[in-house]
Amino acid sequence: MPGTQLPFMEEGMARWPFGPPNAGIALDFAGAPPELAELRTLVRERWADLPRLGRQLVRDERRARSGWSRRHRWETPAAGPDPAAQLRDQGGETLEEAVRDWFHTPLPSGEPPWNLHLLRGPAEGEFTLLFRMHHSLLDGRSLTTLLRALLDGCGPVDADASAAGPGELRRVPAPGTQPGLLTAGLAVPLPGKGERVTAYSVVRLPPELVRAARGRAGATTNTVFLAAVSGVLRSCLLTSNASDASDTSDPAGRRVWLSVPVDQRPADRGDFLGNAFCNVRLPAPVGLADPAARLRACAGLLTTVTRPLSRTEKFFEAAVTALPGPAQALARGRLFAPDYAPAACTYVHLRESGRTLAGRPLRRISLVPMVPPDDTVTFALGGCARGHTLSVCTNSGAEDADLLAESFRHELALLAEAASA
Repeated sequence: MPGTQLPFMEEGMARWPFGPPNAGIALDFAGAPPELAELRTLVRERWADLPRLGRQLVRDERRARSGWSRRHRWETPAAGPDPAAQLRDQGGETLEEAVRDWFHTPLPSGEPPWNLHLLRGPAEGEFTLLFRMHHSLLDGRSLTTLLRALLDGCGPVDADASAAGPGELRRVPAPGTQPGLLTAGLAVPLPGKGERVTAYSVVRLPPELVRAARGRAGATTNTVFLAAVSGVLRSCLLTSNASDASDTSDPAGRRVWLSVPVDQRPADRGDFLGNAFCNVRLPAPVGLADPAARLRACAGLLTTVTRPLSRTEKFFEAAVTALPGPAQALARGRLFAPDYAPAACTYVHLRESGRTLAGRPLRRISLVPMVPPDDTVTFALGGCARGHTLSVCTNSGAEDADLLAESFRHELALLAEAASA
């Protein structure tokens, strides 16, 4: 029986042109690693009867014209999902070692496109649970919903709510803040240090710096995040001499845009599993030299309004989904160009009710983003009660992820200093 064709956002990610659309979240714990049998039991109890976890991604071979025009679809085997079968023991690998091949190796076909990896850690008394997925299957909010359910004191995912769609309403930035769909911005030259390969870096952010940077009235973690990224991009512009970073625009009147996902789930559908977000573009205040001024400029950027999907938006999504080949060419040439959005910013916070896994304390969470578009960078902030971790992914140079992560820490320190002045 034919499966369900992928909707707009999922079909786009299934055709991600920069590498396999693999992404994930890592949860670090203190304590002795659980035995696989213990972990399998917990996974079966907490993730039972969730249809999404049993889906398999299939390329539609019924359209015989050209391969690039074929759609994808979801199929669910009659046997139903066994989430514990997706558990993998990675031994003593570090997070960086475990994800090294993600950026080049697709998930195997013929099984659900996700795995839960147990990393026993390089030292005693610590381990990591690493959820790897094909991004068409789940988004970041879905991952936190699933992983929270594994923690002590948290209830399992509501099976009915997990399959309910996110609805027809859209949460978007306030009117007047969004550029036109095809409006170009200003590209930001990245360091370009080392061999041109995909690079991934993870740094733990000092909690005292994050708290201090939020010390200014009205500042949120998201505000601090966007302001720090804007400072990093400003530094890149100044270093490259590619633009006069003392102004907010180049001679052509273009701005630097940040691509930011906005969750579309209404309050009563928080357990929905799938992809329920849209990417919006927000202006990065790279023309402001004062860190405090950049922080103020970022305040309110993510203030949203909720409205129905417009006719134009419905037509665009239907056309792009129905014609995936031409849509992919458009996206590669325009929507993924460095001047469209040189940086993506993703913030995922595990708002956990419990903070332990079978008595083992949760220490931090780290995100593993997809390979970003050419000559762009993804900043991914993971947060939990113990603090925040920054992940950076680039493909502009082997050293770039480390360099940009350290630049972010520097900008965070500047924001903290400005907030205390």
